Amino acid sequence: MNTKKSYAQYLDQQDVLKDFRNEFYVSNQTIYFDGNSLGLLSKRAEQTVEWLMESWKKYAINGWTEGSHPWFYLSETLGEQMAPLVGADPEEVIVTGSTTTNLHQLVASFYQPSGRRTKILADELNFPSDIYALKSQLHLKGYDSSNHFIQVQSKDGNTLNTNDIIANMTDDVALIVLPGVLYRSGQILDMKTITREAHKRGILIGFDLCHSIGSIPHQLSDWGVDFAFWCTYKHLNGGPGSVAGLYVNKRHFGKDPGLAGWFSSNKEKQFDMEHTLTPAEHAGAYQIGTPHVLSTAPLLGALDLFQEAGIKRIREKSLRLTNYFMELIENKLAGYGFTITNPKDDATRGGHIFLEHKEAARICKALKADGVIPDFRMPNGIRLAPVALYNTFEEVWKTVQILQTIMKEERFKKYENLRGVIA
Repeated sequence: MNTKKSYAQYLDQQDVLKDFRNEFYVSNQTIYFDGNSLGLLSKRAEQTVEWLMESWKKYAINGWTEGSHPWFYLSETLGEQMAPLVGADPEEVIVTGSTTTNLHQLVASFYQPSGRRTKILADELNFPSDIYALKSQLHLKGYDSSNHFIQVQSKDGNTLNTNDIIANMTDDVALIVLPGVLYRSGQILDMKTITREAHKRGILIGFDLCHSIGSIPHQLSDWGVDFAFWCTYKHLNGGPGSVAGLYVNKRHFGKDPGLAGWFSSNKEKQFDMEHTLTPAEHAGAYQIGTPHVLSTAPLLGALDLFQEAGIKRIREKSLRLTNYFMELIENKLAGYGFTITNPKDDATRGGHIFLEHKEAARICKALKADGVIPDFRMPNGIRLAPVALYNTFEEVWKTVQILQTIMKEERFKKYENLRGVIA
């Protein structure tokens, strides 16, 4: 392969998305490859926060129904903007809550144990928060998670096999919850096949899209997925703690939410103040409390960029960036103890690469000291996420050069091989 800097610069010149980098606050002092944990601030997201503050200043309580984006309908407006990213109809998506709150809501709504079907199927590689929530939902229904919670095992500690997932779809499973993309290795699960096989067996299924939304295309409605949930602060660049989203397939509309609340209501009935809920006739029924309006504001601007760039072009560039990254690593870092453990084929690789090394924690610290922001994952993983909207091929090239120097000069030995409080 061509390992020269000039080639990376050539790739950047040919990049059809290169101008989107100017939309973000990118530091000239660092190379930011942690967008799969927190995306960078865009200028448009900043502008829409300023718009929200101005609408509060101008309208006060009338901001709920007046202005260019009335707050009372803001969750639906953003759901409509977000729907193309998950392959859904606008009414199937709502922006609300947090990832774990939404998971609790959806499991409370769709986990209905009956007869032999009492178990929940998940996997052993999912983010801990999902596992905590699923176990607690079992306990709330009076079940012991040690007997009623099944986790698909990984053969290699990094990926899941589709056939292994299907083999665990036994006749005592009532609900399946899996990640769309594994948070460590970046493996994309075959959501279409897994959903089809679950439904063949009469099992409802939902997906955690935290590490896939904004980085890969989805077709949730076409695949028949029952529900999904996600955060918005990673690839969607909605800001720290930005409001999450959820999807409910329209065939489930009309079902009462498991956790009803003020904003579960049909909007025409909400202020009738009746003590019998009339749920919204769309995904809005799965809201609970008043929207966190200040934390939704950045999404209005952030999502504009996805509409302009298009998820197909974002995915194409993401694959080129991660392929280039892996080729340089294999060429320049051979013999230094790194193992690329993310999937190498395009069909099953998400938006980041995952390196394993016995000195991973201290290597991450050395990278930060040299101006590269990676992401450490216990016990020995380094995640590097070149984001299509703002990272460049030259940044990938520079990072591999820096990593080669760190290893050659053993700079990582200045640091303890321990994670920080936040990793």
